[in-house]
Amino acid sequence: MKSCLQPGLRHSESLTVDASMLVPALPAAFGGFHDMPPVFATAQMVAFIEWTCVQALAPYLEPGERTVGTHVDVSHVAATPVGMTVTATVELIAFDGRALRFKVAAVDATGLIGEGFHSRGVIDYARFMARVEKKAAC
Repeated sequence: MKSCLQPGLRHSESLTVDASMLVPALPAAFGGFHDMPPVFATAQMVAFIEWTCVQALAPYLEPGERTVGTHVDVSHVAATPVGMTVTATVELIAFDGRALRFKVAAVDATGLIGEGFHSRGVIDYARFMARVEKKAAC
């Protein structure tokens, strides 16, 4: 991680909700979602928030580094229909070695839809994947 990374870093990303992001579109392996309301899924909102954090950190990573999510504490307080734009804004509030903590929020055209905190850890991709491959071999 580059030494110029500091708490206070802010980043935003926007997306337009499409049918693939709705609750009924969640994988059938989880079952039971096909008859749920067709709104932006909480799982998709969390993934979008994580992606926004990844994008915020990208300029600060050294070659071979990545970040992985380690904790999510996010509320989902309002439904968003297909076609509406959602913007996620993240702010790095703490950075201690390889541990990063973000304050996060997501809004649509009518206001807040989710907020909370997300933590990520910096990893060496090659070492991480070696551990995953070893685990998969068991």
